[in-house]
Amino acid sequence: MTEDSLILTRREDACLTVTINRPGKANSLTTDMLTALRDIFRGAASDEDLRAVILTGAGERVFCAGADLKTLYDEQDGPDHWDEMAAALRAVPVLTVAAINGPCIGGGLTLALGCDIRVCVHEARFSYPVLKNNVLPGQYDVDKLQALTGPGRSAAILLGGDVVSAEVAAAWGLVDRLAPREALGDTCRSLCATALAAEGAHLKTLKSMLRGAAS
Repeated sequence: MTEDSLILTRREDACLTVTINRPGKANSLTTDMLTALRDIFRGAASDEDLRAVILTGAGERVFCAGADLKTLYDEQDGPDHWDEMAAALRAVPVLTVAAINGPCIGGGLTLALGCDIRVCVHEARFSYPVLKNNVLPGQYDVDKLQALTGPGRSAAILLGGDVVSAEVAAAWGLVDRLAPREALGDTCRSLCATALAAEGAHLKTLKSMLRGAAS
């Protein structure tokens, strides 16, 4: 791990923690950062010893503000970097937990929705300003958001521009657990404990069953 990296990884036994490390820019994601995340998630998928991945943001101000607005409208050739990153996250065959340490905006919600479990601090809030930014979300995000919150609430977020508090997000089912900021890490590691002690093939089969039920 290098401290000047925009994406940090820390391996503790069978748990990998991935940290978006751009707090001065609201942990917004550049194309290079998306590629780095994609490669980390692809590596996690082939790691036979891994049992859990925790995804979080550096600092206390924001989890992830989504795309760096300077790159949001860049034209690109080839595959979409956001789609590739999000698909790689969803394909991780072990437990994935989003440790949401602050506001989760736009593409930050893509990261959160791609995880199996979402835990957030009370200061978090959630929004997906796709109309304001004149972009379209991924279809998976739309489907998952609607499955979690229902059609009216997902429309309020996507079409109405609602900004949802942590408490409301929990009530709607968008997040699974609230935690005080000082307990966020311990809460997430506690949620990973059973997976970390599990036999790998059993864990991956069970996650595959959950994936099938959600599709």
